[in-house]
Amino acid sequence: MAEKHEPNEKEQIQQLPLTELHPFPNHPFKVLEDEAMQRTVESIAQYGVLAPLIARPRPEGGYEILSGHRRQYAAKLAGLEILPVIVRNMDDSAAVVLMVDSNLQREHILPSERAFAYKMKLEALKNQGARSDLTSSQVGMKLQALDIVGQEAGDSRNQVHRFIRLTHLIPELLELVDQKKISFNPAVELSYLTEPEQRDFLEAMQDTQNAPSLSQAQRIKKLSQESQCSYEAIFDIMGEEKKAEMDRVTLKNEVLRKYFPHSYTPKQMEDTILRLLEQWQKKRQRSAER
Repeated sequence: MAEKHEPNEKEQIQQLPLTELHPFPNHPFKVLEDEAMQRTVESIAQYGVLAPLIARPRPEGGYEILSGHRRQYAAKLAGLEILPVIVRNMDDSAAVVLMVDSNLQREHILPSERAFAYKMKLEALKNQGARSDLTSSQVGMKLQALDIVGQEAGDSRNQVHRFIRLTHLIPELLELVDQKKISFNPAVELSYLTEPEQRDFLEAMQDTQNAPSLSQAQRIKKLSQESQCSYEAIFDIMGEEKKAEMDRVTLKNEVLRKYFPHSYTPKQMEDTILRLLEQWQKKRQRSAER
């Protein structure tokens, strides 16, 4: 299982220079200059950093941030030079687990962040298990680690595996998943394509201006498994009208509004339309019976 590091009375908060704090290598969580960051900067400028960072000493000097990358960045923008830090001596695997767990508590996590975080934690747990000999079966350890990652993050083993599949996507496709231009389930299917096939898919998606449905992604994956996944084949699938779009009738609000009083709510408009359709249907039935 993951190593649990409980705070003890000997742990003290140290005041460390911001310049001595360095990001965790290859950590998957993005530090964005968005509205949330601006609010954090304003809060830190007014009140300081209220929750201490957690870091570990680096062999080459300075400290590696385990928890608090956003706070460190916001403090830098706010002009602070000294930050409160709890320093812990941790091995690589334990450090990865703490770094991932502390960041997964954030309210908004991008699919790419969760994907690489799960992958890093899974590898760390497998390393811990190998050292402590939790199991003699490599496959058994993999399944046990998946269970632990899922339980502690509120996801099933299968969902953890599906998120980790996203790490096989090329960066351009993964960015589209983060932007919600490709849905999660189709993205998992596309992750089984080779890199050249993924680039063909990206081009076909751009050329058709269509996002893949789950069934389309599954058909493209099947083409890949059969070694028949060309740009032309992908384009043919992506160029199809989706069934939901063919079955949907859309009436724009500005078109409807000219037939109704301005005081009508959307519900009143809907009720009126349905009532008129019922009258029209009865009139057609009477005409057919004559």
